[in-house]
Amino acid sequence: MSKSAGVIALAGNPNVGKTCIFNALTGMRQKVGNWPGVTVEKKEGVFVIGDQEVMVVDLPGIYGLTPYSIDEKIARDFLIKEKPGAVVAVVDTTNLERNLYLVVELLELGANLVLDLNMIDRIEGQGIKINKEKLSQGLGGVPIVETAAHKGFGIEAMKQAVLEVLRRGRSGEFKIDYGLDAETVISELAEVLEDKALALGFSPRWTAIKLLEGDPEVQELVKQRGGEETLQMARQLAAALEKKLGSDPETFFAEHRYGFIRGLVRQAVTATEKDLVARLSLSDKLDRIFTSRVLGIPIFFLFMWLAFQLVFKLGAPLADGIDSFMGWLGTSASAWLGQVGAPEWVASLVSDGVIGGVGAVLVFLPNIMLLFLVLSFLEDTGYMARAAFVMDRIMHTFGLHGKSFIPMLLGFGCNVPAIMATRTLESEKDRVLTILVNPLMSCTARLPIYVLFTGAFFAERYRGTVVFSLYLLGIVLALLLAVLFKCILFKGAVAPFIMELPPYRLPSVKSLLLHMWERSRIFLVKAGTIIFAGVVLVWLLASLPVGVEYGSAESLVGRLGAVFAPLLKPAGFGEYQAAVALIFGILAKETVVGTLGTLYGVGREGLAGVLPQYFTPASAYAFMVMSLIYIPCLASIAVIKREAGWKWAAFAVSYSLVLGWLVAVIFYQVLSRLWT
Repeated sequence: MSKSAGVIALAGNPNVGKTCIFNALTGMRQKVGNWPGVTVEKKEGVFVIGDQEVMVVDLPGIYGLTPYSIDEKIARDFLIKEKPGAVVAVVDTTNLERNLYLVVELLELGANLVLDLNMIDRIEGQGIKINKEKLSQGLGGVPIVETAAHKGFGIEAMKQAVLEVLRRGRSGEFKIDYGLDAETVISELAEVLEDKALALGFSPRWTAIKLLEGDPEVQELVKQRGGEETLQMARQLAAALEKKLGSDPETFFAEHRYGFIRGLVRQAVTATEKDLVARLSLSDKLDRIFTSRVLGIPIFFLFMWLAFQLVFKLGAPLADGIDSFMGWLGTSASAWLGQVGAPEWVASLVSDGVIGGVGAVLVFLPNIMLLFLVLSFLEDTGYMARAAFVMDRIMHTFGLHGKSFIPMLLGFGCNVPAIMATRTLESEKDRVLTILVNPLMSCTARLPIYVLFTGAFFAERYRGTVVFSLYLLGIVLALLLAVLFKCILFKGAVAPFIMELPPYRLPSVKSLLLHMWERSRIFLVKAGTIIFAGVVLVWLLASLPVGVEYGSAESLVGRLGAVFAPLLKPAGFGEYQAAVALIFGILAKETVVGTLGTLYGVGREGLAGVLPQYFTPASAYAFMVMSLIYIPCLASIAVIKREAGWKWAAFAVSYSLVLGWLVAVIFYQVLSRLWT
């Protein structure tokens, strides 16, 4: 049995390959939850070396230890409050100077550090050499490991270095000399702080520097320990220091850290003439195309269109195979239950309800997994960061922050984590605005609806384009509503968008498959819980009162649908089955297909044959538009409430319901005249 060696944290800037390191260290021994009290994703995992088990916590990407966003606050709080046994500082070797700033701050904090020079393969052939001994010596003897996480290189050495650091603990104190004036003030304040700082568990020197920088979190912690007089003293010393230096202390300390880093990099890194050629590398040449003011946006939409074509072409035969299996399973289950003498209602529940409903959703798993695979590839190669950079100009035009594009892209996967991702936005107004328009992004839960209806009503060569048009419609509506909401509800200038573009890299197959599985697993869990419960409830309502024809207008589900069906008639789908499907789709969008499968008692192929009896191509498209826009799923509503409050959650439900009906009616009325 393995013994626990301790807890380590992975820290680093965004886009340094931290997640690759985490996946390589932990493999499948990982779990995803939320940080206590917040809805930001938390990843934990373990790895075993010898008889020792090490817990790994993957922190959100940060640039420094002064928090400006929720993600940065979470990472900093974990480091200074939870005090992990060791911290692995992951840096991008191709951007060493920028990345070492966080490393220096971690060392000043007193973290027990292992420095990971990731993407080491990127500098091979560029004439760049790093002297690890000099670099380690300059950073106070920190152990250094070289990795290329996407290739699996250096992971075993990383495990060994982590274990050694956990065993021996931190040795020595790391200090940067800030000059006589600053050091005098730091020492004076640290001496007063010593007892209070020890109570907090921080280095007195680090606490003194943070108080002089005006760090609000540290100020609050000192205040909670009864340090009001100390805080007043810190403010006076900071003001006096600013007069002497001619610069505010926060800027002064930051400049000195960068100065120290520049000197260290000059000593430890050497470059030949090849380095100059590397500046015009393939990455730079690609950026001239992908981030072009003229070509950038068309290329992004081209990639999205190609992604949907790929999803349909490769996913269709796999979906057909699962559908055939589900059809056989439903028939076999019904026949077997009849043979063993089970009541007719049990056979109906299993075949029409569970297998017909859940099975109608599961057949779309290949399409969903393929979409996640494509999105993971675009993210891991570094292209998605370019897409955000390119779209920033448009986002600003429509009143959204450039960073809003990242959560909106995540919305193509699932709106719930996408809404959580708005925590990276510093401005509360920008965050709430992004939350409100995010549900208009077509999540993969809507994909089964699109695949079903396009397969039933449109020729194969047009299906990918039809689905692409729905994704595009969601983006356009989100941008238009952002303008409206910005003018009415969130007046004010949009902050500038600054983003560091990661180098292009070829992702590993293992990493892509892990990302695809992590996201697809959520779909499978929903199929086994929410969708299962939903279709069973639909079956029950379709079977009652006792004696009525299953799923008929006289059943409870028929009566429920009849209440709302007249409202949907102007959109072209005024049958009670469509109304019931949309109602249960509020539980989870996949339940729309499951409900239709349950009501009609057929699988996907059967649905494709039945739907033309109730829909036309125009009403089918309008139904997909309605499914895209109307009321977010319950999970999304709950997250909006947690992130922004009941007021905004109620507003999101209200505006999306009205907008969905209005746009669906417009599309049906126009298309029914064009497609006659």
